Amino acid sequence: MAAVRAARSMPREPVPPVCILEFDGDLTDWLIATGAARPWKPWPCFHTNMYALEVEKTSFAIVPRTIGGSYATLIAEQLRSSGAQVILGLTSAGRVATSVPVPSLVVATAAIRDEGTSYHYLPASCPAVAHRALADSLRYGLGSLGVPVLNGTVWTTDAPYRETNRQLSEYARQGVLAVEMQAASLFAFSIARDMPVGIVAHVTNGVDHERAPFEKGPHEFGQHLLEAMYRAAISFLGSLVPRPDGAS
Repeated sequence: MAAVRAARSMPREPVPPVCILEFDGDLTDWLIATGAARPWKPWPCFHTNMYALEVEKTSFAIVPRTIGGSYATLIAEQLRSSGAQVILGLTSAGRVATSVPVPSLVVATAAIRDEGTSYHYLPASCPAVAHRALADSLRYGLGSLGVPVLNGTVWTTDAPYRETNRQLSEYARQGVLAVEMQAASLFAFSIARDMPVGIVAHVTNGVDHERAPFEKGPHEFGQHLLEAMYRAAISFLGSLVPRPDGAS
């Protein structure tokens, strides 16, 4: 990061306190095209660009297309070192349990560690779980968007074309809701580095889903979703401020 600042003559400036990894990137493209998102130029990263979106005279950061656990944690480490206080992820996902509506939102509370990155942060015996208070804040904050909101376990894989029917059936039997590619790695990072991370999975497809796949709705809905995630994060941060009487 110091090398990026030197190479690009960047000032040392903290990133916004809430940063959202928008893994697909198409929503960020639309926000840039409409002028809603603007470049955050002091972001010291060779690999990604950062954009800022203003909500009620405050801003949060968006970093698009950090797909996969290793890439996502690379950027998460840099966000932590750059002053971020909360990292959120918005990912497309496939449903595992047939009871999960398509489309719907799943706030991940834990993740099956079927990838590699999490094992560099936590022993194999440790579960990859979300920051509970942040997950609760997200579920509450997304409730007004007009789509079903669930919370529970997701399956994180780094082999996206190797989800077999046997695996889907077994994970569904275990109560897993959806499959995606980042949550386990980011939750392990969160635990090891003491950094609050929340994941929202937008369930838009499934092997048993007969309608058009990957339909996320209009971009305006995506913007409302990002803004709701940001407000939930701000509410979570506000709950961490000690009260005057000293109570937590």
